[in-house]
Amino acid sequence: MIEIFTSTELFSTKLIYMLSFVMRLVTVLNTSTASDMKVERDEFASILMKVGLKRNVAKVLTYLAGVAEATSREIEIGSDLRQPEVSIAMREIRKLDWIGERDEKNPGKGRPYRIYKLNRSLPEIVDYLEREKSKESERIMRQIEKLKSLKSN
Repeated sequence: MIEIFTSTELFSTKLIYMLSFVMRLVTVLNTSTASDMKVERDEFASILMKVGLKRNVAKVLTYLAGVAEATSREIEIGSDLRQPEVSIAMREIRKLDWIGERDEKNPGKGRPYRIYKLNRSLPEIVDYLEREKSKESERIMRQIEKLKSLKSN
């Protein structure tokens, strides 16, 4: 009887150890996935900035592209921006008609909170940016041609 108990106890200990190991492994995998996602989001925001968007607009767009919808506070936390920066970014994004917003009643007292979501898909936003950069490039090329013609006169 003592031998069976010891064998069962040994099995339980090994099982607990294995479960603990699996849980740590899952945590590490989730962390690395979250870390990889952050690197990808940072790279995406960086490219948006290089294309000409302001830093706060790029970070807010990048965050909103990864969620279905978010409150202003969630955007602050997720984009690593302060409240005034988020407000300024939202104003610019609103002008471009890239976000939709709705109010949701607060469960307690107080004013309702606003929930935001992208109105446009990322491919649509990227297409818009591409068209704008193409127009800008055409304007610059016309100015260069004008400079050449003025110099030759």
